[in-house]
Amino acid sequence: MKVVAINGSPRADGNTARLLKAALAELEQEGIETELVHIGGKPVHGCTGCGKCFENQDGKCIFEDDFVNECIATMAAADGFIIGSPTYFADVTTETKALIDRAGYVSLANGGLFAHKAGAAVVAARRAGAVHAFDTINHLFGISNMFTVGSSYWNLGIGLAAGDVEKDEEGLRTVREMGANMAWLLKRICRE
Repeated sequence: MKVVAINGSPRADGNTARLLKAALAELEQEGIETELVHIGGKPVHGCTGCGKCFENQDGKCIFEDDFVNECIATMAAADGFIIGSPTYFADVTTETKALIDRAGYVSLANGGLFAHKAGAAVVAARRAGAVHAFDTINHLFGISNMFTVGSSYWNLGIGLAAGDVEKDEEGLRTVREMGANMAWLLKRICRE
């Protein structure tokens, strides 16, 4: 079993990455292979709604000039994935939104590449707006026939400067519980 976490923050070692690493550590303790992918800060453009993914049905977006097709392939090969984003004006980063839109369309266009996988959102915020960003990510799971993994609270952490989220004990506990919940779920749905 494998879970990939995708960090949509432009900071590879910021608060979003730290929350994702906390969740992945729980999965690793349960013997699940993990991978952390950083898309933030790389050139990524949004979906244009061209429909070529439905015409081609090759598991890829027609745009080959950025990192998104690599992410789609990684997500499709995994048993579950976590998408993380900091909160920018009460929503996800533009890179995260581009990934959600393009990966979602490619999945649908190719018979449901993400169906029956486990998915979870992780969000970092300075103070507020995180729930909307959390919902934005979770919409991908709901439309993709995935199992959305929750916790004892929303999977979010509070912090501004890199490392601040490590002071948010409740936020860290929440994402760790989500990681444990994802491991529990995967062990049940991945039985052969």
